[in-house]
Amino acid sequence: MLLSKTCIYGLRASVLLASKKQGGLEYTTIRELSDELEISFHFLTKVLQKLTKSELLESYKGPNGGVKLARDASSINFMDVVRSIDGDSLIHECALGLPGCGLLKPCPLHDQWSGLKMNIITMMQDITLKDMANNDSTGHLLKNPIQIISGK
Repeated sequence: MLLSKTCIYGLRASVLLASKKQGGLEYTTIRELSDELEISFHFLTKVLQKLTKSELLESYKGPNGGVKLARDASSINFMDVVRSIDGDSLIHECALGLPGCGLLKPCPLHDQWSGLKMNIITMMQDITLKDMANNDSTGHLLKNPIQIISGK
């Protein structure tokens, strides 16, 4: 898998926020996000802290508190979220996880992975949270992936 589970949850929460009133620019409680996404409240809180630390989200404590996108969903791309949670490992790591893989010392998949990786990176930079929210008309991203696979 290219993205960590933490990153996938961060993306799903970000897309859900982008689909909310005014494009995610109003506060939503973490409990509401946790319930809608069927993700552990405590785990989601840690994920959202990473997004807040990287200034993709804003948080507000108190009775009317919660989280919201720090800026318009059309100005936050898929790669912004990935970098804030998983860092640049997707960009720099070998497909086989071999240290030192590169032009001088390529692994058996280096040439194929390099081209594919560039296409993936381009896609992640081109698609925004707004695009993802608009393209999720069935709510597929908001459903628990285990339920999607099992059909429940």
